[in-house]
Amino acid sequence: MSIAQDQVVSIHYTLKNDAGEVLDSSAGGEPLTYLHGHGQLIPGLERELAGKNVGDKLAVTIPPADAYGDYDKALVQRVPRRALRGVQQVRVGMQLQAQTEHGARTVTVTQLTGDMVTLDGNHPLAGQSLNFEVEVKEARQATAEELAHGHAHGPGDHHHH
Repeated sequence: MSIAQDQVVSIHYTLKNDAGEVLDSSAGGEPLTYLHGHGQLIPGLERELAGKNVGDKLAVTIPPADAYGDYDKALVQRVPRRALRGVQQVRVGMQLQAQTEHGARTVTVTQLTGDMVTLDGNHPLAGQSLNFEVEVKEARQATAEELAHGHAHGPGDHHHH
């Protein structure tokens, strides 16, 4: 059964950047299970998986536009440290939820200069090509309940978020 809209698909994957460093991998753990066609994977990867079959292995490079978008300098802002009230020990690499005009988004602290904090609202992988090696482990039609909830349910688990 090839992968199509509204199927629950399990994949093992390894994600590397262009330098060949492994950024993320399901190897040695549970496969990633997702509901195909519901925007749970980056668009480029979902598109590459469409029509594939269980047992297929693929290696794909996904450009930023089909992954986490281009790097947007407008999403970088500097704020005085006091603007981050309630945050203990601000440090570089820390991720915070920030309210922006686009709603809540995750920002990463990228720099501390004196009393100023640089916050970057870009996804950490924005502007990067993503190199995936994927193996399709399983594909099945989603249940009515999964479709109603808009995500796959793991074995015996009904509220997995």
